[in-house]
Amino acid sequence: MLIALARFSVRRRRLMIGFWLLLVIALGAISNSVGPNFATQFELPKSESNDVRELLKASSPDLAGFGGQIVFTSPSGVVTDETRSAMTDMFAKVAQLAGVSISSPYDAPGKINQSGTTAFASVDVTMRSQTELMKLGTDIQDIGDSVKIDGLQIEYGGEIFAGFEMPASEVYGLLAAVIILVLAFGSVLAMGLPIGTALLGLGAGTSLVTILSHVVGMPDFTTSLVAMIGLGVGIDYALFIVTRYREGLDNGLSVEDAVVDAVNTSGRAVIFAGITVIISLLGLFLMGLAFARGLAIGAVIGVLLMIIASITFLPALLAVVKHRIGVTTRAAMISLVVFILSSLISVISGLLPVFLIGLALTIGINALSFVVKSLRKPIPRRVAKAKELTFWYRWSRFIQRRPWTAALSATAVLLVLASPLASIRLGFGDNGNAPSNTTVRKAFDMLADGFGPGFNGPLFITVQGDTASNPDALATFVGTLQSTDGIAFAQSTPASADGSLSLVIAYPTTAPQDAATYDLVKFLRSDVIPPTGVEAKVGGFTAAGADFATAIGGRMPYLFIGVLSLSFLLLMSVFRSVLVPLKAVIMNLLSIGAAYGVIVAIFQWGWGISLIGIGKAGPIESWAPMMLFAIVFGLSMDYEVFLLSRVKEEYDRTGDNASAVADGLAATARVITAAALIMVFVFSAFVLGYDRNLKLFGLGLAVAVLIDATIVRMVLVPATMELLGDRNWWIPAWMNRLLPKINVEGKN
Repeated sequence: MLIALARFSVRRRRLMIGFWLLLVIALGAISNSVGPNFATQFELPKSESNDVRELLKASSPDLAGFGGQIVFTSPSGVVTDETRSAMTDMFAKVAQLAGVSISSPYDAPGKINQSGTTAFASVDVTMRSQTELMKLGTDIQDIGDSVKIDGLQIEYGGEIFAGFEMPASEVYGLLAAVIILVLAFGSVLAMGLPIGTALLGLGAGTSLVTILSHVVGMPDFTTSLVAMIGLGVGIDYALFIVTRYREGLDNGLSVEDAVVDAVNTSGRAVIFAGITVIISLLGLFLMGLAFARGLAIGAVIGVLLMIIASITFLPALLAVVKHRIGVTTRAAMISLVVFILSSLISVISGLLPVFLIGLALTIGINALSFVVKSLRKPIPRRVAKAKELTFWYRWSRFIQRRPWTAALSATAVLLVLASPLASIRLGFGDNGNAPSNTTVRKAFDMLADGFGPGFNGPLFITVQGDTASNPDALATFVGTLQSTDGIAFAQSTPASADGSLSLVIAYPTTAPQDAATYDLVKFLRSDVIPPTGVEAKVGGFTAAGADFATAIGGRMPYLFIGVLSLSFLLLMSVFRSVLVPLKAVIMNLLSIGAAYGVIVAIFQWGWGISLIGIGKAGPIESWAPMMLFAIVFGLSMDYEVFLLSRVKEEYDRTGDNASAVADGLAATARVITAAALIMVFVFSAFVLGYDRNLKLFGLGLAVAVLIDATIVRMVLVPATMELLGDRNWWIPAWMNRLLPKINVEGKN
C-alpha cells in the first residue's frame, strides 16, 4: 500500500500538492468563519472542593467561578474621605459588569489592615473561557485607571488578572530548525522541505482543532500544544524521509525509486513512531479529566496530520525537487542568512518592518540571481566520508568495546538526575512567582505585607444544615476556625436566599503554594470540622489545588501502566523481540525520571531558580508530570523506533548484531541528533516567557529530549545491545506466532 501511495504521489505530484494546498485553505476558511470555542475547565471528579463549587454554583454562581482582589494602598491611609469616595465609586462600576460581584473593604470586616494603609476588595465572577476572563480583567483595570489620587496605588491579584501569553517559541524553534538543518545537511532545499511539510500539516491541524472545539470541549491552550508537538514531530518525520531519499539518490536510484524506497522504509518507521506518540497521548483519557481528554484529542489530530503529510505531500515535493535537493546556490545561501537574521532581530525587537525588509531583500537576491551568473553557482557539497570514518560509527565501536563501563556510567548519571523525584510535591504555584513588574505580583506582595501571605488564597468553606441558618451556631463555628493554628482570619456570609447555605471565608497564615497550606486543608477536613458536628466542606482555589494534586497522583499509575503495556506489545510485534521493547520501556522511564528530577531540583528545591527568572521555589504543577510523560514518552519512542528499525534492517541483512548496531547508529545518529536539537530549542524557548507553568513545562520537555537523544540513545542503547548480542532478537516461538506481524523496515 505504501509503495502504491508513494508512486501515486510521485506520478501525480501536482494533484497531490494542489489537494493539500486546497485542504489547508478550506480548513482555514472554515476555521476563521466559525471561530474558536475553547474553554478551560479543570473539573475534579469526586472531590470536596468540587462539591463546594457545585453548591455555590447552584446558589451563588458568581462565587463558583473565578476570584481575584483589587488591592490598594496609600501612605496617608485608605480610609480618608477622598479615597473612600473614589474607590467606592470604582467598586460600583465593577459590580455593574456582567457576572461580577464585589465585596468592598468598607462594608466587610478584616479587609483593611490595622494601620489603615492597605485594603482589598474581593472580586468574584461566573465561570467563563480564558479569553473572556482576560478581557474582563482588562475592563476592570480600565475602570481603575480613572481613579487619580496622589499616593494611591491600585493593583490587581488573583486568577482574573493573571493573564496568559505564549512566548514566541514556534518562531524561535523554526529559526533553530533552519540553522540546524542547514548545518547538518548542507542544503537549503533539504532544510526547507521538512519545515515546509511541518508548516503545512500544522496549518491543517490547528484549523481542524479549532473547528472541532465546537464539538469537543478543549482548553484554551490546545492549539499551542498542537503547534508545539506538531512542529516537533512534523519536522522529525519529514527529516527522516528526506534523509533516506538522499541516500537512495546517492546509491544510484532513480527519483521515483528513491522516493518509494524512502516511504517504504523511513515512511513505515514514521507511521509506527506516530502511532506510539498517539498511544501515549490517548493515555491521557485514563486520567478521567475533561481538559486532559480535550488536549489529547487536539494533539492526536496534529500528529495524525503530520504523519499523513509526511507520506503524501512530502513525496510529491521530492518528486518536484528531484536531484536538486542536494544543490544550494550562493543566492539561496545568502538570502537564507539575510532571512534568518532579519527574522531573529524582528522577533527580539518586536519590529515588523525589520522582517519585511529582510523578506524583500531575500526576494531581491533570488531575483538578482537570474541576472548575475555567479549567484547561481552551486556551493560545493561536502564529500561524504566512508561509513567507517564517520564519528558516529567510531563512537558506536568505542561504546561496544566498553559496554559495561558505558552502561553502568550512563545508568548512574540517570539515577542521580532522577533522585530528586523522591521528594516531589504536586500542587499549584501562586502569583508570588510572577515577575515583579506585573500587577498580580504587586498585588500579591501588597496583600502579604499588609495582611499576611494567606490572604492571597482564601479557603471557601460551605456550611449547610441547622448551623447555616442559626447565627449563633455559625458564629461559634467561625470562632472555632479562627482559633485553629494556621488560620489568620475567618468570616461568614450568606450564600443562598433561603438561608440553607452559608459561606465561611478563612484566610490561612501561609501562602497558597506552601506545603503548610495544603496540610491545613487536610487538617481542617480530618481534625477540625468533624468534631464540631457541622455539615461543612472546604473548597476554593487553594483547596482545589490540593484536591487536584491528589487526584492526579492517584491516577498517574493508570496512565503509566496503560501506555507502557500497549507500547511494549507494539514494539514486540514490530521487532519480534522481548528484550528490545523491555529495554526501550525501561530506558524511556529513566530519561523521563531524570527530567522529573531536574525540574524538582530547580523549581521545588530552588537550585539555580533565579537563572530562569523565577523568584522563589514552590510545588511542581500538578498537571506537569502527566503531560510530560504523555508527550516525552511518545517522542522518545520516536527516536527508539527510528534507530532500532535501522538496526533491525541491518541485522536482518547481515545477521551480525555488532555491525548492525554500529551501522544503524551511523546511519541515524546525525538525523536523530539534529531532530533532538530542534526540539530542545523549541521547548527551551518556553523558558523565555514569564509564566512559571510554561517555564517548568518547557524545561522539562527540553531536558527529557536532550537526555533521551544523548545518554540513552547514544550510550545506553548501543552498550546494552552489545552486552545482549543476538539475544536482543530472541522471542519465544509461541509468542512469535501469536503476535501480529508489523513490518517497519520495509522490503528491500
